[in-house]
Amino acid sequence: MTNAIKRRVFYSFHFLNDVWRAGQVRNIGAVEGNAPVSHNEWEDVKKGGNAAIEKWIDQQLVGRTCTIVLVGAETASRPWVRHEIAQSWNKGIAVMGVRVNKLLNSQGQASYAGDNPFDKLTLKNGARLSTLVRLYEPAGATSQAAYSTIANNLTAWIEAAIKSR
Repeated sequence: MTNAIKRRVFYSFHFLNDVWRAGQVRNIGAVEGNAPVSHNEWEDVKKGGNAAIEKWIDQQLVGRTCTIVLVGAETASRPWVRHEIAQSWNKGIAVMGVRVNKLLNSQGQASYAGDNPFDKLTLKNGARLSTLVRLYEPAGATSQAAYSTIANNLTAWIEAAIKSR
């Protein structure tokens, strides 16, 4: 997307496990992502209960062209991630996923590849969302190689998700 306006995206991920990895993807700078929420801000949102969390998610999705699910070890089991995916899909926002388990966390550790979160959501026709939404597996055995794959391909992956939506 040389000389093009950066796409506005929403990042969905398991906050506790993958916030550091999400920060690495955000720092690529290829897209205009939603502003990172701090641990304290997220705790304040959660104190408001489910209605407050749903409202916050809805506000974050306004004006987004794509939701990027950053998939780590436990992402598929997170109810709010599944909610963000479903809300994005239902609002007509493109959805895609990128495995981030090879990226190192703040302790310098990689993780394991968790389940595909798109397998956990079923469309009205009974098909799994994973039949329509792509989960990318960055090439390379190291964190640096995975990061390079993401950095070099993120904009193309977003455009493919938007085109297929």
